[in-house]
Amino acid sequence: MNAQALCLPTVYLNGKFLPIEEAKISPLDRGFIFGDGVYEVIPYYDGRGLRALEHLKRLQRSLDELEIANPHSIETWEAIIGELIERNGGGNVGVYIQVTRGVAKRDFPPPPGLTQTVFLMVNPLATPKPETYEKGMSCVSLDDNRWLRCHVKATALLGAVLLKHEGSKLGGDEVVMFRDGYLTESSASNIAAVKNGVILCPPMDNLILGGITYELMMELARKNGLPLEVRRVHRREVRAADELWIMSSTKEVAPIVTLDGKPVGNGVPGPVFKKMRALFEDYKRNLPAAPSTSLKAAE
Repeated sequence: MNAQALCLPTVYLNGKFLPIEEAKISPLDRGFIFGDGVYEVIPYYDGRGLRALEHLKRLQRSLDELEIANPHSIETWEAIIGELIERNGGGNVGVYIQVTRGVAKRDFPPPPGLTQTVFLMVNPLATPKPETYEKGMSCVSLDDNRWLRCHVKATALLGAVLLKHEGSKLGGDEVVMFRDGYLTESSASNIAAVKNGVILCPPMDNLILGGITYELMMELARKNGLPLEVRRVHRREVRAADELWIMSSTKEVAPIVTLDGKPVGNGVPGPVFKKMRALFEDYKRNLPAAPSTSLKAAE
């Protein structure tokens, strides 16, 4: 990313590319007032998106859940993203997309006919440092007290923010959350456990966000003969796990080596993680090139 982009990055707001300092929204935007919107974060490695189409399809599902119309086709989203990355100098970046219901008088029931607010920005892709994969992460456990529609990637993230804050105060790199005694996820990532070589994955129901990297991990495991079970995972199984993993678009797949101050397994990244890490890196090396759709043509 060039020096100019770092000083004054370009963003996309409601049909315009402009410096971030010039991007303005109304204080009556329902995303600002109520958190009435959805978002996505898509990792791009030198212009090659990691499952960008799957991210855009999940954006559609989240919009459908909130009954907000999708303002763009897949082709237009791809073109906007491509131009935004180019205007910011390329490289390894995370593309943030946010769509809110729009601007209206402050009232709980959303009025019909609003024009969505569409905002995109790019940030350097802050993947974990190499020592994270070599030494692992330290996490703490907390009760999951968020709402019951966690499968929606909504901008109303206060529950997750407070859990992450509490975990940080307790000294954790992240939190591992449980609801009614069963593993859900972390504040911003999915979690999987490994016991006796079997990867244990909480189901993608309304209690967790169906992570794109989470789905990719399961796909890679199945394709490469790594035993995997998708089912509810009890707290005692997590406590007795040989390995714990955390995964997201920015964390990729990383090992958790301590939980609440106690070692996970042997307290070091385990052998199944190392296999998965190699598979994930191989997948990244073979990402397809981004579509060449131009923004003008897409619109």
